[in-house]
Amino acid sequence: MSRARQKEIEYQEAAKSPEERPAVQVIARAAAVLRALKAHPDGLSLGELAKLLALPRSTVQRIVDALHAENLVIAASLARGVRLGPALLPLAAAAKFGFVDIARPTLQHISRECGETVDLSLLDADKVVFVDQVRGTHRLRAESDVGISFPLHSSAPGKAMLAAVPKDELEHFREVLRLGKLTPRTIDSWTELDAALAEIRRSGISSDLEENAEGICAIAASLRLPTGEFAAISIPVPTQRFMDIRGQLEALLLEQCDKLQQRL
Repeated sequence: MSRARQKEIEYQEAAKSPEERPAVQVIARAAAVLRALKAHPDGLSLGELAKLLALPRSTVQRIVDALHAENLVIAASLARGVRLGPALLPLAAAAKFGFVDIARPTLQHISRECGETVDLSLLDADKVVFVDQVRGTHRLRAESDVGISFPLHSSAPGKAMLAAVPKDELEHFREVLRLGKLTPRTIDSWTELDAALAEIRRSGISSDLEENAEGICAIAASLRLPTGEFAAISIPVPTQRFMDIRGQLEALLLEQCDKLQQRL
């Protein structure tokens, strides 16, 4: 089955709801419309939405009219029907930063267990942005300012999130990412990066072995937010003690990320 057909079936299933629960059905169908438009940022016509969701055009029209009244969808350019509206932006932002609060106890627990700095990052366009940090207790420790950004291909959280994105999104990154070297160890070819991403998908853990900054290594694991976006928790460590504790850190990180993912 093609990915496009699989997605179409997912949208249609999401639009279904028991007939005895009409209010829930309306919400489920509205959510299905929004998810379909998220996958088609240039917009969809009413006819395309109706076909994609296997719903009557009149039903789609009513849902779109209600969403449009709340600015959750707006008219698309080039006669493409409708696309996601600006009223969703503050909702998405609130969901992101609500996630920071949810994730912080996990960061604190990991840091207490290993004594290292623990970072939380989000995928932002073509880069990694750090949104929270719990500092380690070692005198010699790795730290980065919250709000700073790093390239995807050279950082542990960046590679963790690249390995998690759907295939079509990865193709987009192939077109826009510049795989420049930051250190002599930085991956700078897609052949090498593809091999690294395959290993990350297998193990669930990504690594940065002095690829982003000399003297610092890191591991990371990705998370999927309820909004569909990606995040990662990473543990940066000075190179001089990294290899001795790498296995312990990987087991701790995987365990805690699995627990956090189940709560999202």
